[in-house]
Amino acid sequence: MAGVRRALVTGSAGFIGMHVAERLLNDGYEVTGLDCFSDYYDPALKRSRTAQLTRHARFTAEEGRIEDPNRLMDLFAERRFDVVVHLAAQAGVRYSIDNPRSYVESNLIGTFELLEAARAHPPAHMLLASTSSAYGANTQMPYTETMKADTQMSFYAATKKANESMAHSYAHLFGLPVTMFRFFTVYGPWSRPDMAPYKFVSAILEDREIDIYNHGDMMRDFTYIDDLVEGIRCMIDTPPRIGAPVSDDDSLSPVAPFRVVNIGNAAPVRLLDFVAAIESALGRPAKRRYLDMQPGDVPATWADTTLLSALTGYAPKTQVAQGVANFVAWYRDYYGH
Repeated sequence: MAGVRRALVTGSAGFIGMHVAERLLNDGYEVTGLDCFSDYYDPALKRSRTAQLTRHARFTAEEGRIEDPNRLMDLFAERRFDVVVHLAAQAGVRYSIDNPRSYVESNLIGTFELLEAARAHPPAHMLLASTSSAYGANTQMPYTETMKADTQMSFYAATKKANESMAHSYAHLFGLPVTMFRFFTVYGPWSRPDMAPYKFVSAILEDREIDIYNHGDMMRDFTYIDDLVEGIRCMIDTPPRIGAPVSDDDSLSPVAPFRVVNIGNAAPVRLLDFVAAIESALGRPAKRRYLDMQPGDVPATWADTTLLSALTGYAPKTQVAQGVANFVAWYRDYYGH
């Protein structure tokens, strides 16, 4: 195994985590995946994702919570990771209204434990997941990484923005190269059951109504999972260095090896058009129930991906119709529809 790069993927049983881990395995990495298999949604789906990864000889599955003292410290000490992709988190805008403590434990305490472990055993590059929700009440679009983001609309978004500040301080104090990704609405095979695309497909196939918030007057920068993973993969070999911005619009910190990078499709889609793509892929219409905007949500998201392209030369390319068709095909196969 001499010369093989070692990667830690936290949240490896999650939607994005599984795909990132699989890509790294295919690229020759030795990957350790850590997940707690929480019951926020069906743990059986997480077990199925992990089963996809354990087919690889270079994958090691670890079970545990990132917030548990010394869980990450022990892993870092034993494995000496070259790369860390931190995706473990309590997700969901709406759930953060009902159960905010879980966000404190996983997103704040868990990320603190990760940063402490990295401080003791520094990897060459740490890549941490943030969210487009960090842009909060901003109405100027597309969202750029240098835009002020101090008006988060949900506690979930607030914890993720806090993660950015926490990581910046460790990057500054201890020289840890950190890239924060602000993900936009991600969809595709193996996605989470609490996300709109999954809910829509499930309801339509079961002849139930779908809930369409803000009466359909919403736009999302839907990002296909393969495009997101490619963006992350490209960024792994581009750690930030103080004094080396790639443009005037680079979010690179002046005092730390730290930057924020959007990964989105850079082409917002009307929610009703996304629903229409699902109807087309399924070959049946949806029963629609129009509702008011939910608390903590925002009417539109739109990523400026100029910085991602400047750093890596990569730009997301999957069209919604194709991405939706791929997701529907996976859903039918997985659930036997």
